Amino acid sequence: MKISMIGLDIAKNVFQVHGVDEAGEVTLRKKLRRRDVLSFFAAQEPCVVAMEACGTAHHWARELAALGHEVRLVPPSYVKAYVKRSKNDAVDAAAIYEAASRPSMRFVPVKTLERQAALVPHRVRDMLVRQRTMLINALRSQMAEFGVVVPKGRHRLGELIAMLREDQGIPASARTMLMELVGAIEALTPRVDRIEKAIVAAVRMDPLARRLTTVPGVGPITASALAAMVGDPARFRNGRHFAAWLGLVPRQSSTGGKQRLGRISKMGDKYLRKLLVLGATASLRRAPSTDRLALWTRGLLDRRPARLVTVALANKMARIAWAVMARGQAYRPETAAAA
Repeated sequence: MKISMIGLDIAKNVFQVHGVDEAGEVTLRKKLRRRDVLSFFAAQEPCVVAMEACGTAHHWARELAALGHEVRLVPPSYVKAYVKRSKNDAVDAAAIYEAASRPSMRFVPVKTLERQAALVPHRVRDMLVRQRTMLINALRSQMAEFGVVVPKGRHRLGELIAMLREDQGIPASARTMLMELVGAIEALTPRVDRIEKAIVAAVRMDPLARRLTTVPGVGPITASALAAMVGDPARFRNGRHFAAWLGLVPRQSSTGGKQRLGRISKMGDKYLRKLLVLGATASLRRAPSTDRLALWTRGLLDRRPARLVTVALANKMARIAWAVMARGQAYRPETAAAA
Protein backbone atom coordinates (compact mmCIF):
# COMPACT_ATOMS: atom_id res chain seq x y z
CA MET A 1 0.00 0.00 0.00
CA LYS A 2 1.01 3.59 -0.48
CA ILE A 3 3.07 5.18 2.30
CA SER A 4 0.93 7.85 3.94
CA MET A 5 3.33 9.17 6.60
CA ILE A 6 7.05 8.98 7.24
CA GLY A 7 8.70 9.66 10.57
CA LEU A 8 12.18 11.01 9.85
CA ASP A 9 14.83 11.17 12.56
CA ILE A 10 17.41 13.68 11.33
CA ALA A 11 21.03 13.88 12.40
CA LYS A 12 24.36 15.13 11.10
CA ASN A 13 25.15 12.21 8.80
CA VAL A 14 22.79 9.23 9.39
CA PHE A 15 19.01 9.64 9.01
CA GLN A 16 16.39 7.07 10.01
CA VAL A 17 13.14 6.58 8.03
CA HIS A 18 9.98 5.03 9.52
CA GLY A 19 7.25 4.67 6.87
CA VAL A 20 3.63 3.75 7.58
CA ASP A 21 0.88 3.00 5.05
CA GLU A 22 -2.76 4.09 5.06
CA ALA A 23 -3.77 1.07 7.15
CA GLY A 24 -1.29 1.98 9.90
CA GLU A 25 1.13 -0.85 9.08
CA VAL A 26 4.87 -0.22 9.12
CA THR A 27 6.11 -0.77 5.57
CA LEU A 28 9.52 0.88 5.61
CA ARG A 29 12.46 1.07 8.00
CA LYS A 30 15.58 2.40 6.43
CA LYS A 31 18.80 4.24 7.23
CA LEU A 32 19.93 6.99 4.91
CA ARG A 33 23.21 8.82 4.54
CA ARG A 34 22.94 12.57 4.28
CA ARG A 35 23.80 12.59 0.58
CA ASP A 36 20.96 10.13 -0.18
CA VAL A 37 18.11 11.90 1.63
CA LEU A 38 16.85 14.13 -1.18
CA SER A 39 17.14 11.44 -3.86
CA PHE A 40 15.19 9.01 -1.66
CA PHE A 41 12.32 11.43 -1.04
CA ALA A 42 12.31 12.56 -4.67
CA ALA A 43 11.51 8.96 -5.61
CA GLN A 44 8.65 8.73 -3.09
CA GLU A 45 5.09 9.75 -3.86
CA PRO A 46 4.00 12.88 -1.97
CA CYS A 47 3.16 12.05 1.65
CA VAL A 48 3.34 13.52 5.14
CA VAL A 49 6.88 13.73 6.52
CA ALA A 50 7.21 14.34 10.26
CA MET A 51 10.39 15.52 11.96
CA GLU A 52 11.44 16.91 15.30
CA ALA A 53 11.78 20.70 15.32
CA CYS A 54 15.47 20.57 16.17
CA GLY A 55 18.70 21.73 14.53
CA THR A 56 18.58 21.82 10.67
CA ALA A 57 14.90 20.77 10.74
CA HIS A 58 13.69 23.92 8.98
CA HIS A 59 16.26 23.46 6.21
CA TRP A 60 15.15 19.89 5.55
CA ALA A 61 11.50 20.91 5.83
CA ARG A 62 11.95 23.47 3.04
CA GLU A 63 13.82 20.95 0.88
CA LEU A 64 11.19 18.22 1.30
CA ALA A 65 8.31 20.65 0.80
CA ALA A 66 9.89 21.64 -2.52
CA LEU A 67 9.64 17.96 -3.54
CA GLY A 68 5.88 18.02 -2.93
CA HIS A 69 5.73 16.48 0.55
CA GLU A 70 3.70 17.85 3.47
CA VAL A 71 6.13 18.51 6.31
CA ARG A 72 5.13 18.54 9.99
CA LEU A 73 7.59 19.69 12.64
CA VAL A 74 6.86 18.30 16.10
CA PRO A 75 8.31 19.93 19.25
CA PRO A 76 10.91 17.54 20.74
CA SER A 77 9.28 17.70 24.18
CA TYR A 78 6.07 16.29 22.67
CA VAL A 79 7.92 13.42 20.99
CA LYS A 80 9.58 12.25 24.20
CA ALA A 81 6.37 10.74 25.59
CA TYR A 82 6.18 8.31 22.63
CA VAL A 83 9.76 6.99 22.88
CA LYS A 84 9.75 3.36 23.93
CA ARG A 85 12.49 1.54 25.81
CA SER A 86 15.98 1.01 24.38
CA LYS A 87 16.23 4.39 22.71
CA ASN A 88 17.90 4.39 19.28
CA ASP A 89 17.40 6.05 15.89
CA ALA A 90 14.73 3.58 14.77
CA VAL A 91 12.76 4.02 18.00
CA ASP A 92 13.07 7.81 17.70
CA ALA A 93 11.73 7.76 14.14
CA ALA A 94 8.78 5.60 15.23
CA ALA A 95 8.10 7.99 18.14
CA ILE A 96 8.10 10.95 15.75
CA TYR A 97 5.51 9.21 13.60
CA GLU A 98 3.35 8.35 16.63
CA ALA A 99 3.45 11.94 17.88
CA ALA A 100 2.71 13.48 14.48
CA SER A 101 -0.24 11.15 13.87
CA ARG A 102 -2.11 12.36 16.98
CA PRO A 103 -5.13 14.52 16.03
CA SER A 104 -4.49 17.00 18.84
CA MET A 105 -0.76 17.41 18.17
CA ARG A 106 0.60 20.94 17.74
CA PHE A 107 3.19 21.60 15.08
CA VAL A 108 5.93 24.19 14.59
CA PRO A 109 5.56 26.35 11.45
CA VAL A 110 8.41 26.01 8.99
CA LYS A 111 10.59 29.11 8.95
CA THR A 112 11.37 30.78 5.66
CA LEU A 113 14.91 31.66 4.65
CA GLU A 114 14.19 35.31 5.38
CA ARG A 115 12.96 34.60 8.92
CA GLN A 116 15.97 32.42 9.67
CA ALA A 117 18.31 35.07 8.29
CA ALA A 118 16.65 37.69 10.53
CA LEU A 119 17.38 35.52 13.57
CA VAL A 120 21.11 35.13 12.84
CA PRO A 121 22.08 38.57 14.26
CA HIS A 122 20.23 37.71 17.47
CA ARG A 123 21.99 34.37 17.85
CA VAL A 124 25.41 35.89 17.17
CA ARG A 125 24.79 38.83 19.50
CA ASP A 126 23.56 36.55 22.28
CA MET A 127 26.65 34.36 21.98
CA LEU A 128 29.05 37.34 22.00
CA VAL A 129 27.29 38.92 24.99
CA ARG A 130 27.58 35.64 26.90
CA GLN A 131 31.28 35.40 26.02
CA ARG A 132 31.85 38.99 27.17
CA THR A 133 30.04 38.29 30.44
CA MET A 134 32.20 35.23 31.03
CA LEU A 135 35.37 37.23 30.41
CA ILE A 136 34.26 40.03 32.74
CA ASN A 137 33.41 37.53 35.48
CA ALA A 138 36.79 35.84 35.02
CA LEU A 139 38.56 39.20 35.31
CA ARG A 140 36.60 40.09 38.44
CA SER A 141 37.27 36.77 40.13
CA GLN A 142 41.01 36.81 39.38
CA MET A 143 41.44 40.38 40.62
CA ALA A 144 39.41 39.60 43.73
CA GLU A 145 42.11 37.04 44.60
CA PHE A 146 44.46 40.01 44.98
CA GLY A 147 41.98 42.06 46.98
CA VAL A 148 40.86 44.31 44.12
CA VAL A 149 37.06 44.53 44.03
CA VAL A 150 34.60 46.99 42.46
CA PRO A 151 30.76 47.08 42.67
CA LYS A 152 28.67 44.96 40.31
CA GLY A 153 27.68 46.08 36.84
CA ARG A 154 29.33 46.22 33.43
CA HIS A 155 29.41 50.01 33.67
CA ARG A 156 31.95 49.63 36.50
CA LEU A 157 34.31 47.66 34.28
CA GLY A 158 36.29 50.80 33.43
CA GLU A 159 37.16 51.25 37.10
CA LEU A 160 38.37 47.66 37.31
CA ILE A 161 40.58 48.02 34.24
CA ALA A 162 41.99 51.30 35.54
CA MET A 163 42.88 49.65 38.85
CA LEU A 164 44.52 46.78 36.97
CA ARG A 165 46.74 49.19 35.06
CA GLU A 166 47.74 50.94 38.28
CA ASP A 167 50.00 49.45 40.90
CA GLN A 168 47.55 47.61 43.17
CA GLY A 169 49.97 45.01 44.44
CA ILE A 170 49.25 42.60 41.58
CA PRO A 171 52.41 40.83 40.37
CA ALA A 172 53.61 41.82 36.90
CA SER A 173 53.22 38.29 35.52
CA ALA A 174 49.59 38.13 36.66
CA ARG A 175 48.88 41.64 35.36
CA THR A 176 50.17 40.65 31.93
CA MET A 177 47.81 37.68 31.75
CA LEU A 178 44.84 39.69 33.04
CA MET A 179 45.45 42.29 30.36
CA GLU A 180 44.82 39.49 27.85
CA LEU A 181 41.31 39.22 29.28
CA VAL A 182 40.91 42.98 29.02
CA GLY A 183 41.98 42.87 25.37
CA ALA A 184 39.40 40.15 24.63
CA ILE A 185 36.65 42.16 26.35
CA GLU A 186 37.55 45.34 24.48
CA ALA A 187 37.56 43.43 21.18
CA LEU A 188 34.08 41.98 21.77
CA THR A 189 32.35 45.25 22.70
CA PRO A 190 32.55 46.94 19.26
CA ARG A 191 31.36 43.72 17.61
CA VAL A 192 28.27 43.64 19.83
CA ASP A 193 27.67 47.33 19.11
CA ARG A 194 27.85 46.76 15.34
CA ILE A 195 25.33 43.90 15.51
CA GLU A 196 22.94 45.97 17.63
CA LYS A 197 23.14 48.85 15.15
CA ALA A 198 22.35 46.43 12.32
CA ILE A 199 19.30 45.13 14.21
CA VAL A 200 18.08 48.67 14.91
CA ALA A 201 18.49 49.58 11.23
CA ALA A 202 16.48 46.51 10.21
CA VAL A 203 13.70 47.43 12.66
CA ARG A 204 13.36 50.85 11.06
CA MET A 205 12.65 49.15 7.72
CA ASP A 206 10.10 46.67 9.13
CA PRO A 207 6.58 48.08 9.79
CA LEU A 208 5.65 45.24 12.16
CA ALA A 209 8.80 45.67 14.25
CA ARG A 210 8.24 49.43 14.40
CA ARG A 211 4.72 48.86 15.77
CA LEU A 212 6.08 46.46 18.38
CA THR A 213 8.48 49.09 19.70
CA THR A 214 5.42 51.08 20.87
CA VAL A 215 4.72 48.40 23.49
CA PRO A 216 6.08 49.40 26.94
CA GLY A 217 9.32 47.58 27.72
CA VAL A 218 9.84 46.41 24.11
CA GLY A 219 12.91 47.90 22.46
CA PRO A 220 14.38 47.31 18.99
CA ILE A 221 16.09 44.03 19.98
CA THR A 222 12.92 42.49 21.41
CA ALA A 223 10.76 43.85 18.59
CA SER A 224 13.05 42.38 15.95
CA ALA A 225 13.10 38.98 17.71
CA LEU A 226 9.30 38.92 18.06
CA ALA A 227 8.76 39.81 14.41
CA ALA A 228 11.19 37.11 13.25
CA MET A 229 10.21 34.26 15.59
CA VAL A 230 6.45 34.51 15.86
CA GLY A 231 5.56 34.55 12.18
CA ASP A 232 1.78 34.34 11.83
CA PRO A 233 0.06 35.55 15.05
CA ALA A 234 -3.22 33.98 13.87
CA ARG A 235 -2.01 30.55 14.99
CA PHE A 236 -2.51 31.72 18.58
CA ARG A 237 -6.11 31.93 19.77
CA ASN A 238 -5.49 34.98 21.95
CA GLY A 239 -2.85 36.82 23.92
CA ARG A 240 -2.95 34.35 26.78
CA HIS A 241 -2.26 31.49 24.39
CA PHE A 242 0.75 33.44 23.10
CA ALA A 243 2.02 34.07 26.66
CA ALA A 244 1.62 30.36 27.41
CA TRP A 245 3.61 29.53 24.27
CA LEU A 246 6.42 31.68 25.67
CA GLY A 247 6.27 29.93 29.05
CA LEU A 248 5.10 33.02 30.96
CA VAL A 249 2.10 31.37 32.64
CA PRO A 250 2.08 29.32 35.89
CA ARG A 251 2.89 25.64 35.71
CA GLN A 252 -0.09 23.56 36.79
CA SER A 253 -0.11 20.50 39.01
CA SER A 254 -3.86 20.18 39.45
CA THR A 255 -5.86 17.09 40.31
CA GLY A 256 -9.21 16.14 41.79
CA GLY A 257 -10.74 19.44 40.78
CA LYS A 258 -8.25 21.36 42.91
CA GLN A 259 -5.99 23.83 41.13
CA ARG A 260 -2.35 24.05 42.13
CA LEU A 261 -0.34 26.72 40.36
CA GLY A 262 3.43 27.00 40.68
CA ARG A 263 6.23 28.85 38.97
CA ILE A 264 6.10 29.77 35.30
CA SER A 265 6.31 26.82 32.93
CA LYS A 266 9.37 28.13 30.98
CA MET A 267 8.11 26.39 27.86
CA GLY A 268 8.83 27.86 24.44
CA ASP A 269 11.75 29.97 23.30
CA LYS A 270 13.90 31.03 26.25
CA TYR A 271 15.56 33.86 24.28
CA LEU A 272 12.25 35.65 23.69
CA ARG A 273 11.18 35.05 27.27
CA LYS A 274 14.46 36.46 28.54
CA LEU A 275 14.11 39.60 26.43
CA LEU A 276 10.57 40.23 27.69
CA VAL A 277 11.57 39.73 31.34
CA LEU A 278 14.55 42.06 30.91
CA GLY A 279 12.29 44.63 29.29
CA ALA A 280 9.82 44.34 32.15
CA THR A 281 12.65 44.78 34.66
CA ALA A 282 13.79 47.93 32.87
CA SER A 283 10.22 49.25 32.89
CA LEU A 284 10.02 48.90 36.68
CA ARG A 285 13.19 50.97 37.06
CA ARG A 286 12.00 53.85 34.91
CA ALA A 287 10.54 57.10 36.22
CA PRO A 288 6.92 56.71 37.43
CA SER A 289 4.31 57.13 34.71
CA THR A 290 0.64 58.09 34.91
CA ASP A 291 -0.85 55.62 32.42
CA ARG A 292 -3.09 52.84 33.72
CA LEU A 293 -0.59 50.08 32.96
CA ALA A 294 1.98 51.79 35.21
CA LEU A 295 -0.65 52.25 37.91
CA TRP A 296 -1.51 48.54 37.71
CA THR A 297 2.19 47.68 38.02
CA ARG A 298 2.72 49.91 41.05
CA GLY A 299 -0.40 48.51 42.70
CA LEU A 300 0.95 44.99 42.21
CA LEU A 301 4.33 46.04 43.62
CA ASP A 302 2.60 47.03 46.85
CA ARG A 303 1.34 43.47 47.31
CA ARG A 304 3.91 41.21 45.65
CA PRO A 305 7.73 40.83 45.42
CA ALA A 306 9.51 42.72 42.66
CA ARG A 307 10.63 39.62 40.73
CA LEU A 308 7.10 38.23 40.66
CA VAL A 309 5.82 41.58 39.38
CA THR A 310 8.51 41.56 36.69
CA VAL A 311 7.28 38.23 35.32
CA ALA A 312 3.64 39.33 35.57
CA LEU A 313 4.48 42.47 33.60
CA ALA A 314 6.37 40.38 31.01
CA ASN A 315 3.21 38.27 30.63
CA LYS A 316 1.14 41.40 30.05
CA MET A 317 3.72 42.72 27.57
CA ALA A 318 3.50 39.44 25.62
CA ARG A 319 -0.29 39.74 25.43
CA ILE A 320 -0.07 43.34 24.24
CA ALA A 321 2.56 42.36 21.65
CA TRP A 322 0.26 39.63 20.31
CA ALA A 323 -2.58 42.15 19.97
CA VAL A 324 -0.29 44.55 18.11
CA MET A 325 0.76 41.82 15.69
CA ALA A 326 -2.71 40.33 15.23
CA ARG A 327 -4.56 43.62 14.71
CA GLY A 328 -1.89 45.46 12.75
CA GLN A 329 -2.13 48.53 14.98
CA ALA A 330 0.33 50.33 17.25
CA TYR A 331 -0.05 50.06 21.02
CA ARG A 332 -2.71 52.34 22.48
CA PRO A 333 -2.28 52.72 26.27
CA GLU A 334 -5.89 53.68 26.99
CA THR A 335 -7.34 50.65 25.13
CA ALA A 336 -4.90 48.16 26.64
CA ALA A 337 -5.44 49.47 30.17
CA ALA A 338 -9.22 49.21 29.81
CA ALA A 339 -8.90 45.62 28.59
